[in-house]
Amino acid sequence: MALLVHLKTVSELRGKGDRIAKVTFRGQSFYSRVLESCEDVADFDETFRWPVASSIDSNEMLEIQIFNYSKVFSNKLIGTFRMVLQKVVEENHVEVTDTLMDDNNAIIKTSLCVEVRYQATDGTVGSWDDGDFLGEESLHEEEKDSQETDGLLPGSHPSSRPPGEKSFRRAGRSVFSAMKLGKNRPHKEEPQRQDEPAVLEMEDLDRLAIRLGDGLDPDSVSLASVTALTTNVSNKRSKPDIKMEPSAGRPMDYQVSITVIEARQLVGLNMDPVVCVEVGDDKKYTSMKESTNCPYYNEYFVFDFHVSPDVMFDKIIKISVIHSKNLLRSGTLVGSFKMDVGTVYSQPEHQFHHKWAVLSDPDDISAGLKGYVKCDVAVVGKGDNIKTPHKANETDEDDIEGNLLLPEGVPPERQWARFYVKIYRAEGLPRMNTSLMANVKKAFIGENKDLVDPYVQVFFAGQKGKTSVQKSSYEPLWNEQVVFTDLFPPLCKRMKVQIRDSDKVNDVAIGTHFIDLRKISNDGDKGFLPTLGPAWVNMYGSTRNYTLLDEHQDLNEGLGEGVSFRARLMLGLAVEILDTSNPEITSSTEVQVEQATPISESCTGKTEEFFLFGAFLEASMIDRKNGDKPITFEVTIGNYGNEVDGLSRPQRPRPRKEPGDEEEVDLIQNLSDDETDEGGDLASVSSTPPMRPQITDRNYFHLPYLERKPCIYIKSWWPDQRRRLYNANIMDHIADKLEEGLNDVQEMIKTEKSYPERRLRGVLEELSSGCYRFLSLADKDQGHSSRTRLDRERLKSCMRELESMGQQAKTLRAQVKRHTVRDKLRLCQNFLQKLRFLADEPQHSIPDVFIWMMSNNKRIAYTRVPSKDLLFSIMEEELGKDCAKVKTLFLKLPGKRGFGSAGWTVQAKLELYLWLGLSKQRKDFLCGLPCGFEEVKAAQGLGLHSFPPISLVYTKKQAFQLRAHMYQARSLFAADSTGLSDPFARVFFINQSQCTEVLNETLCPTWDQMLVFDNLELYGEAHELRDDPPIIVIEIYDQDTMGKADFMGRTFAKPLVKMADEAYCPPRFPPQLEYYQIYRGNATAGDLLAAFELLQIGPAGKADLPPINGPMDVDRGPIMPVPVGIRPVLSKYRVEVLFWGLRDLKRVNLAQVDRPRVDIECAGKGVQSSLIHNYKKNPNFSTLVKWFEVDLPENELLHPPLNIRVVDCRAFGRYTLVGSHAVSSLRRFIYRPPDRSAPNWNTSGEVVVSMEPEVPVKKLETMVKLDATSDAVIKVDVADEEKERKKKKKGSADEPEEEEPDESMLDWWSKYFASIDTMKEQIRQQEISGIDLEEKEEMDNTEGLKGPMKGKEKARAAKEEKKKRTQNLGPGQGSEVPEKRKPKVDELKVYPKELESEFDSFEDWLHTFNLLRGKTGDDEDSGTEEERIVGRFKGSLCVYKVPLPEDVSREAGYDPTYGMFQGIPSNDPINVLVRVYVVRATDLHPADINGKADPYIAIRLGKTDIRDKENYISKQLNPVFGKSFDIEACFPMESLLTVAVYDWDLVGTDDLIGETKIDLENRFYSKHRATCGIAQTYSIHGYNIWRDPMKPSQILTRLCKEGKVDGPHFGPPGRVKVSNRVFTGPSEIEDENGQRKPTEEHVALLALRHWEDIPRVGCRLVPEHVETRPLLNPDKPGIEQGRLELWVDMFPMDMPAPGTPLDISPRKPKKYELRVIVWNTDEVVLEDDDFFTGEKSSDIFVRGWLKGQQEDKQDTDVHYHSLTGEGNFNWRYLFPFDYLAAEEKIVISKKESMFSWDETEYKIPARLTLQIWDADHFSADDFLGAIELDLNRFPRGAKTAKQCTMEMATGEVDVPLVSIFKQKRVKGWWPLLARNENDEFELTGKVEAELHLLTAEEAEKNPVGLARNEPDPLEKPNRPDTAFVWFLNPLKSIKYLICTRYKWLIIKIVLALLGLLMLALFLYSLPGYMVKKLLGA
Repeated sequence: MALLVHLKTVSELRGKGDRIAKVTFRGQSFYSRVLESCEDVADFDETFRWPVASSIDSNEMLEIQIFNYSKVFSNKLIGTFRMVLQKVVEENHVEVTDTLMDDNNAIIKTSLCVEVRYQATDGTVGSWDDGDFLGEESLHEEEKDSQETDGLLPGSHPSSRPPGEKSFRRAGRSVFSAMKLGKNRPHKEEPQRQDEPAVLEMEDLDRLAIRLGDGLDPDSVSLASVTALTTNVSNKRSKPDIKMEPSAGRPMDYQVSITVIEARQLVGLNMDPVVCVEVGDDKKYTSMKESTNCPYYNEYFVFDFHVSPDVMFDKIIKISVIHSKNLLRSGTLVGSFKMDVGTVYSQPEHQFHHKWAVLSDPDDISAGLKGYVKCDVAVVGKGDNIKTPHKANETDEDDIEGNLLLPEGVPPERQWARFYVKIYRAEGLPRMNTSLMANVKKAFIGENKDLVDPYVQVFFAGQKGKTSVQKSSYEPLWNEQVVFTDLFPPLCKRMKVQIRDSDKVNDVAIGTHFIDLRKISNDGDKGFLPTLGPAWVNMYGSTRNYTLLDEHQDLNEGLGEGVSFRARLMLGLAVEILDTSNPEITSSTEVQVEQATPISESCTGKTEEFFLFGAFLEASMIDRKNGDKPITFEVTIGNYGNEVDGLSRPQRPRPRKEPGDEEEVDLIQNLSDDETDEGGDLASVSSTPPMRPQITDRNYFHLPYLERKPCIYIKSWWPDQRRRLYNANIMDHIADKLEEGLNDVQEMIKTEKSYPERRLRGVLEELSSGCYRFLSLADKDQGHSSRTRLDRERLKSCMRELESMGQQAKTLRAQVKRHTVRDKLRLCQNFLQKLRFLADEPQHSIPDVFIWMMSNNKRIAYTRVPSKDLLFSIMEEELGKDCAKVKTLFLKLPGKRGFGSAGWTVQAKLELYLWLGLSKQRKDFLCGLPCGFEEVKAAQGLGLHSFPPISLVYTKKQAFQLRAHMYQARSLFAADSTGLSDPFARVFFINQSQCTEVLNETLCPTWDQMLVFDNLELYGEAHELRDDPPIIVIEIYDQDTMGKADFMGRTFAKPLVKMADEAYCPPRFPPQLEYYQIYRGNATAGDLLAAFELLQIGPAGKADLPPINGPMDVDRGPIMPVPVGIRPVLSKYRVEVLFWGLRDLKRVNLAQVDRPRVDIECAGKGVQSSLIHNYKKNPNFSTLVKWFEVDLPENELLHPPLNIRVVDCRAFGRYTLVGSHAVSSLRRFIYRPPDRSAPNWNTSGEVVVSMEPEVPVKKLETMVKLDATSDAVIKVDVADEEKERKKKKKGSADEPEEEEPDESMLDWWSKYFASIDTMKEQIRQQEISGIDLEEKEEMDNTEGLKGPMKGKEKARAAKEEKKKRTQNLGPGQGSEVPEKRKPKVDELKVYPKELESEFDSFEDWLHTFNLLRGKTGDDEDSGTEEERIVGRFKGSLCVYKVPLPEDVSREAGYDPTYGMFQGIPSNDPINVLVRVYVVRATDLHPADINGKADPYIAIRLGKTDIRDKENYISKQLNPVFGKSFDIEACFPMESLLTVAVYDWDLVGTDDLIGETKIDLENRFYSKHRATCGIAQTYSIHGYNIWRDPMKPSQILTRLCKEGKVDGPHFGPPGRVKVSNRVFTGPSEIEDENGQRKPTEEHVALLALRHWEDIPRVGCRLVPEHVETRPLLNPDKPGIEQGRLELWVDMFPMDMPAPGTPLDISPRKPKKYELRVIVWNTDEVVLEDDDFFTGEKSSDIFVRGWLKGQQEDKQDTDVHYHSLTGEGNFNWRYLFPFDYLAAEEKIVISKKESMFSWDETEYKIPARLTLQIWDADHFSADDFLGAIELDLNRFPRGAKTAKQCTMEMATGEVDVPLVSIFKQKRVKGWWPLLARNENDEFELTGKVEAELHLLTAEEAEKNPVGLARNEPDPLEKPNRPDTAFVWFLNPLKSIKYLICTRYKWLIIKIVLALLGLLMLALFLYSLPGYMVKKLLGA
């Protein structure tokens, strides 16, 4: 169906002018060509065609507008013609002549003549009647009105077309730099505002925007497509891809670090758990903990890998807990947890921190969870840095459910599910001739069977299953399913399906496919479980020719991009959630293989015949290695077209089934290029005829196609699943447009063009209209029988996603303002990722197209084009982006050969036109080719019109001249060992190439050269070439004296085209210089500044071309410079250079540098520093400031780089280059006069700053977690432990008075821990406020979209809040005490990163430039910049326009010799005392086999080397050093301080763990005063003593003097005035004896702490601090090896000496003794049965320990034979222990094993364990129950046994928690628990105990005995007499056993017996008596 409009003429026009017509139907507009200077009649004579998919409705409108065309201003509307199409629909053909209406709907004289045809359904296209997929009418209206980006081309430009020739044009794609302005939509009544010109230049933008706005708010204007010429996608050409090198398969360094902290709630009785950590195939084990269900490990494991990312992210991390493993037995698995590395890597910060992994038993899925393991998991790649998050306290994390080790969005309760992978069949397998026997067999018997025995193997979540082997089959049929059982949702993202060939020797992979579960499922509330197919998936891999050792075998394993089609496999996937309570389910998770129900042939879609056509328009840049043999290009799709090694071709379905049709099939498969079979059907021609290449230049050849362009065409048969591809294409189109728009916006922000926000609005508008368009288009073909469930579900979810994205884009558009552009840009990037993710179709249909270059029947190089990009559709949006377009393709080497430098060189560049579609839609397959050709058919095909051509002959060709204006390049690669290059550029266009001159020894060449290419012949119509010129390739090389030039990078450009009949005048010409990004492989390698113009040579020859008028450079000979209009406008600038000194120069060619000099060069001018006469003695320069003048472009973006080079002056006038540095951007050195109106320049009036008593940050409860891995918990409330707490009872009204901490108890660590507390609290506050802000933002944007998710987050935030509230209550007091206030401890600043990053590297006036030397590494991994640094130059630059602004030179004390660098200190050598304080290290990389390290500190500064070897810390990865080191140094010779951490080894050398380097000199001279941090308060004694030899008042005086600030004026007391700021504060200070003295120091310190507020000179001063520096190891570049906390003080030796260093030695643990008295037990379960009586009893004893079962377990005596579960003990345990209050840990030192050299210090939580056991004489004792009491917070004991319940221990009821360290003495009843068979807790007994804590001194004064011994013995328990052993005292036991328990029973029995006896006697004597009676005796 199509609507054709033939616009004939427009008459009665007024005046003379250029006219243009715009024809619009259904919101789709076409422009006519411009008719130049026509008078009253415009003879357009053009036809426009709209393919329509739904029948035209009789009330739709056609609109034609006629404009006066203007190049510069907007087009002026003459009039409009509107026509309702009712008549057209009825009659299919109407011719109309009618008048036009003007803006006011008034009729004007001008009339037009138009003919309209409607081609109704013409069977060829298939019927589209199933629904109007263009959406409802309202949508059209909206599209018309919004008149947004029609993205349609401005018709053809004035062209030399004869008026009679009809130009028949189809819908074009986007426009060459077309740009429209969106307007506010006009109301329906008012006529639309006049149209905008089709082509706009940037300069008009502002005017236009202003005019358009008509006083609108500028914030509502949006721009569409302001595209730089380079990125333009034009009608007939697609955009080439710049990045060349495949990066997928390349190995990289990864480090997986896992800390196993503890496990909880393990299922099982009295177990000895070990945790096993597995990553891939590496296993590591923790130590074993005995007899506990909640073991504490805190062990750190590191796994290092060097593999490719794909392999890495598919590795499985498995954490399992094993019970009682030892040397002899492997132990039993308790439970395990699996997750793939990719899941961890995709987490924020690439890590999970302190999360609980849920253990489940893989052998018993009905069992439920088996416990939790708390761990940290992090995955680091090279260059990732991991932030160790600062958590608040331990207590937060007891919330296990809230901190599970699961990614965001995974439900905490995962269910078991079955994954059914159904494998149906495969086809198209290659021949795998690997078995030698087969060849032998063939030689002898001549039988050549199919030599492939395929089976399919599926890998998922660390398990694998495989199907049966189908012997000798190229088309195997399996119909089997592999069943996996795993938790759902699984934490493994990908499933790997591999076809393998079974072989006796080794099985090889034939092809691999990955199923990404995220793409085949959706976890939203309307989501669906993973489902797939049945569908074909295509597998790609190595080429199909078989060799014994395939060098590309990796490709078949799925690593890297496949270079050839291997096979396709039909598979399906389904998931079923299991109901584990169902008894029939097999409970194991073993992989099973079962038969699957076969499916019908047709279920994957009706097989259709597809037609692929290609035309090779150009083949150039063929690598010279391939230049000597004829070359042919082969195109294949699947195995079709593959003549060399296709072999097992898929048989095509035959249309007719006749007997004896066999021959025909053979014929088809062995056709020569131009044969056809009898059916008159066409065969395939898949390769171009061989042709010998011709030479282009030294490196490259080209094929001389000239006007004869070879074509190929292939017929192939595939299931018709185009809808999938169409939907993907629509989304790709939206995404491409979005990406292009976002790049524009970024470019605009970068180049500081005006109004980036308008462009962003335009982008969002395009996005939302694109999304709505998708909704109307995608929903077609609903009834397609072959649609799988995934097709339906994906469609639904894509439609939902795009709908919401459209909504969000609309809302976002309204929020885009000038200041929010950057944030919104980030949000848009998320849209882009989302779109790309959605567009990737998991169910393949048509395989990709491969183009191979063959030479001598060998495959040389290839490229791969996705078939969806070539797919034809009659709907514009569904069309593949390269379909019917000329695409520039670069061929690359296959597989590993393409890694590294080989992958950078182009093997060949093709200009290739491709078209793929159904054969029946074939009629338009040539429509996109450049016009002006004739088809050449195969000889026999003459009678058949439909035959595709085998070549095209172009009859039209145009002559052009190309001018390449190569101005300069910057930031190029260093290709020579000097660290510089000798660059030249080579420009390729069609088959010509030219070079610029070589510029020696620079990385920033300014060639300033114009290259002219003459006699260029381009084929095709002139007007097409104007919009679609071929691309230019620019390659940069490094000239070497020996050997060939080295490749340094490549970029592409599109020339600006001028036709012969256009004027060479603004706005288009002359072209502007632009930056083009240069790529080398995948890495960016600099920028090229250039412009390109392509000028048509008209009939008059070159005379018409603009003259080449440039200043011809006499010195440069024939080299033409860039002409005047194009080169930048220059101004005179002065560059002042501060030369300070050189540092750390390495040797050059083994000789030391002795007399270095620095040369500065910029744009050809430069200056040299003075010579350093003896580098060793003094590496500073004697003359500090020099300057030179230079002409630089006015536009700062075009400023050339500035080069710094250091040379060493040797004897006899020789120079050696030491190293160089290129300052690529001078912007940060440009002098900008200060803004005097800024508030801090305001010096009038006083500003008072008073020292308020600071409001402390509200802290959490006083514990705080020390850091990520040590579970140290820091206690700041030292006072609280020391003093008894006054207990406040409930209801007491009085506030607790704040306790002043006792000064003597506080030390430096109190201050440090308090500060860490504050830092964490601040970080948390930031996060919370950050979340709130974001939430608000998000909620605004996404009403409803993310509703559910946000709800969850809100809940979390609420939870946090609640937590905070409860934490603020003191621990012992619970709800009794109003919130307890924090004691005031002075704090310092803890920086979680280096100090440099906080203070801008201390480069406030002295900058450090790294000098580089040596080549840039080829491999982006290995050649890090670190290794190339040969030294550093210290200095600075200042650039300003001449003349200098007056006000600078007029300032007081201006010294002209220093120019802009006033007030610089002298750079003479200076002696300094450097004092380094090392606090501690965290997360060190283990250095020993046992997974630990023995770290010690080593410090190097100049010649001083301190190794603190004897104080190493044994087996610690988180050592606390607490040491200070003093070093005397002399700046500048010794200024780089290295602090390293080494691992001590008993034998062999010590290993470096990591080191950090600090540049002390920049700190020393910085204005931020980093010599000694400014403390928070000033005190002269105690823990917070002032460290600096200068008092605050002296420092203040000195700063004022140096900064020429008026002040400081002290007085009256407590007040100081500096400039116009006044500071007030306390005026007295207390000395040690408590005497108060007046002092000015407090206010002086206040002034210093607010120094940044002082006008003009203010800057932040470094506070007293601790910085955290990452430790790096040169062997593992870029991967952090741990962190070190330290700070450095520096004191000049010419000043008064500083005091003694602070004592920061680690706190010693305090000795305590815990006395536990076990009084009684009750309700203990009874275990034993009595031997005789079967009675239940237990022999109870209680066992307890504090540090560990082996170390100090103590048992009571046994209470034998308790029959009621009651036991009496009165038994005392004594546990002495060392305790660190700050960390809440017990410290134990013990040898790790009998072989250990020294004792290792362990820190374990303070937990008392009490267990009850049943003693057995002959067998092992039975464990009955246990309780663990955390001494810092355990439930208060119950008063009586009755009140003691199980819930006390499980935490289900709120019991007040107490701390033994606060209460000192506690007595009560506690429950003892054990797990029953169902893993549920049950109460197994109660124990009454008393806990009493004493310090070691108190214990000594008041000793007690162990058990019931002296001193202070406990009385013997009063046990009932049953507690004896029966065989020792049988009578007694009988008395007890029988009398006590069976007393009543015995009495009853005796009575009964008596009764029975009486009865018996009675009966016995009855007859006698009766006889007597009867006889009357």
